[in-house]
Amino acid sequence: MANEGLSIEKRDDGVAIVRMDLPGEPMNTLKADFVDTFTSVFAEVENDPEIKAVVFTSGKKDSFIAGADIAMLEGISSAEEGERAAKAGQEVMNRIEGFSKPVVAAIHGVALGGGLETALACHARVASDSKKTKLGLPESQLGLLPGAGGTQRLPRQIGVQAALDMMLTGKQVSAKKALKLGLVDDVVPPSILLETAAELALSRVGHKPKSESFIDQLKDKDAIAEAALTKNPVGRKVLFDQARKQLHKQTRGNYPAQDLIIDVVKAGLEDGFPAGLDAEARAFGRLLSSPEAANLISIFFATTALKKDNGVDDPSVKAREVKKVGMLGAGLMGAGIAYVTTAVAKIPVRLKDRDADGVMAGLRYIRGIIDGQVKRKRLGEQGANQLMLQTTGTTSYRGFQDVDVVIEAVFEDLSLKEQMVRDVEAAGREDVIFASNTSSLPITKIAGASKHPETVIGMHYFSPVHKMPLLEIIVTDKTADWVTATCVELGKKQGKHVIVVRDGVGFYTSRVLAPMMNEAAYLVAEGVPIEKIDNAMLNWGFPVGPIKLTDEVGIDVGAKVGKIMLAAFGERMAPPDGMSKLIEDERYGRKNGRGFYLYGGKKKGVDESVYEVLGVEPTNKSVPDEDIAWRCALQFVNEACRCFGEGILRSARDGDIGAVFGLGFPPFRGGPFRFVDQIGAKEVLGRLRELEKKHGPRFSPAPVLEEIARSGQTFHGDNPVQPGQSRGSHAQSGPQLNA
Repeated sequence: MANEGLSIEKRDDGVAIVRMDLPGEPMNTLKADFVDTFTSVFAEVENDPEIKAVVFTSGKKDSFIAGADIAMLEGISSAEEGERAAKAGQEVMNRIEGFSKPVVAAIHGVALGGGLETALACHARVASDSKKTKLGLPESQLGLLPGAGGTQRLPRQIGVQAALDMMLTGKQVSAKKALKLGLVDDVVPPSILLETAAELALSRVGHKPKSESFIDQLKDKDAIAEAALTKNPVGRKVLFDQARKQLHKQTRGNYPAQDLIIDVVKAGLEDGFPAGLDAEARAFGRLLSSPEAANLISIFFATTALKKDNGVDDPSVKAREVKKVGMLGAGLMGAGIAYVTTAVAKIPVRLKDRDADGVMAGLRYIRGIIDGQVKRKRLGEQGANQLMLQTTGTTSYRGFQDVDVVIEAVFEDLSLKEQMVRDVEAAGREDVIFASNTSSLPITKIAGASKHPETVIGMHYFSPVHKMPLLEIIVTDKTADWVTATCVELGKKQGKHVIVVRDGVGFYTSRVLAPMMNEAAYLVAEGVPIEKIDNAMLNWGFPVGPIKLTDEVGIDVGAKVGKIMLAAFGERMAPPDGMSKLIEDERYGRKNGRGFYLYGGKKKGVDESVYEVLGVEPTNKSVPDEDIAWRCALQFVNEACRCFGEGILRSARDGDIGAVFGLGFPPFRGGPFRFVDQIGAKEVLGRLRELEKKHGPRFSPAPVLEEIARSGQTFHGDNPVQPGQSRGSHAQSGPQLNA
């Protein structure tokens, strides 16, 4: 028997296997009709006297239920509609929980969001010990909260503190961790998952297990501690106040979903389960209609679309298979790229440096990352040793004759990179791809040294490579489509979100970051305290302030990039007077322990002596944080719009992804282009005009902003403006991408 994705298989022992398997879908999700489907199937099971117990499982190969269908949620247009949808989902879960026959969830693969809520509503859970089995409630990452009872059942199952940790972070736990938390009752190999779940279901026939609270299940010492925090008003206040305090250290109050999760869990704890469900449904509806959720969901769809994008306009272009990668430069970047290539992409790497010490340093760095995986029990010793063998070191080009892609991450020296191109072409195949990890040198110039410029491309990674999710690929007007597609596919296999941009000074990411950091320097020169500037940007949503970031990148590096930007783009990129004094004082940032901030000693915070070097007094404390944030953020957004207008970007989607995942642009704001669409091009244009009057041409609006303010077009939506058609008088010359 089947009912739109749910089937019932009756066994001789009286167990019914209710199997979810949505036809034509790679994974199960809860769609708009799941309420009717579940209600119908469970009614059929309940009315069948031959069925004694139920095992609920998935018919998909490696997933249980991946959550609610995000497209369905996006179609909900009001808070009231969202609240009704949550209540309908809650009713289904209440129906499962109150079912007259034992229901055991047999979980293999991901059980996320609504998938875990379904499992929590069952009377018991058995999970497979597969690495693919992950459990979690990640709704907060989309600006939402669990809406089908998860905020109420999870705390009652594993305790309030552990439940808040899972829901506020959206983290996913393995089956082993889930067993330790009390989230599942047993963990077994996939081969015996169904049988174990069936035995457990049959063992519960005829008697209802005690409705023990999580506290009742704990050992005495733990029970006392949990009860102290949850069973009296004072304890609850301490628990939730501390949770909110810790939360706001991370979010600065910019993510309403996390605050509401705390409120809803608290409501259920204080006023009971039904009241908690009501609070959950109201909060779900409110969040679903919030701009933060809209932006975070847009990022989800953008990253999903990127996975299907080959990086060129012709979708029929196929990537060539990459069986071996050569890596030039064994520093932190080179070794990091080698690690993600072997560990994530599962492709062997030949790692070259100029001497044995350099090679060994790179191999040690890779080993350090691998050892960290072993320490966190994500990798066994044997697996670690096997992984390490996938990277071989060399000081010559021996072993490069059969390499498909060579990535260089050597010093930012054009002549050195040109020599590398010639050496690789002499040692390797005629069609070997040469990819430069440069962050500042034009790829067109590097390609000038090649006999085959169509095989030269940029692959700009971000440090640390094994943690940063973005890869910016840079193409010239000569780069072959198959080369682009091959490098895009390689980047995806390395676990990266990949955007493709046109070659030019600063590409996209370095170019849009520079004006924001430059504006922060102007604020310092105006006497605004350094910590006030950074704090304003943290409150606006960036993960690190621009002055702190200058220290991290290197003040000397920023000065070099600044000169390049000034030469390319003119007066609007001019730095404030006095910044050169920092270089004269040998202040290079964290790298040498001398910058805007203190390093190495017991004292933390701003190095007050930097003001004396710059010749400024940090007395301008009355500037509102909002004004600081707008000045810095609009420099970022405006330059992103210039890149779009000039055709550096292929799409606004790519610009948003690059900003969020590469530069820390606040995800809840959706990226610079979603941000403009949300607050309106006219509003952005007006603010830039006011700042231009006050501070000069560095705030001159991007031509595309003026155009869409007039036309009413947007960067996203039904009538989007097209990239590469608003270059303006100050645009850099060079090859363009076909948009």
